[in-house]
Amino acid sequence: MSTAARVESRLRDQRIAYELLPHPPTGSTHESASAAHVPEDHVAKAVMLRDGQGHAMAVIPGDTWLHLDALNQDTGRTFALDEESELAELLPDCTPGAVPPLGPLYGIETFLDEGLTTLAEVYFESGDHQTLVKVSGDDFQKLLPGVRRGQYGQRD
Repeated sequence: MSTAARVESRLRDQRIAYELLPHPPTGSTHESASAAHVPEDHVAKAVMLRDGQGHAMAVIPGDTWLHLDALNQDTGRTFALDEESELAELLPDCTPGAVPPLGPLYGIETFLDEGLTTLAEVYFESGDHQTLVKVSGDDFQKLLPGVRRGQYGQRD
């Protein structure tokens, strides 16, 4: 189990109580939630985007899909999904595809789905495919200062 160095440092620096939940290697948020026995709608999932202004991150509940049209309309921008191959430079301490939903920590503009702002507990990728981090909902929001909020996730 390997927490990204920046994530671990921020949790320590802000004195945020957290728990690491190891699980077998997974390839999706759904698989991680199932393997760690946590509710999928309490997992904060990062979706990486880009437009002419650069990279951005949408953070949505794990049981939703990004409603890209809603995000674009809300921001007046034209985001597209980012290529995973382009993310290594942005997230150098993370395993490819295991993106912690903490954009500000990496200097990435971030958009937070309001569905994650009312939860008592939030789980998120630690930077690998084998560990979730559990924090209180209030502490999760402290990790995301200055992010824009809106309705960005949609269920099938």
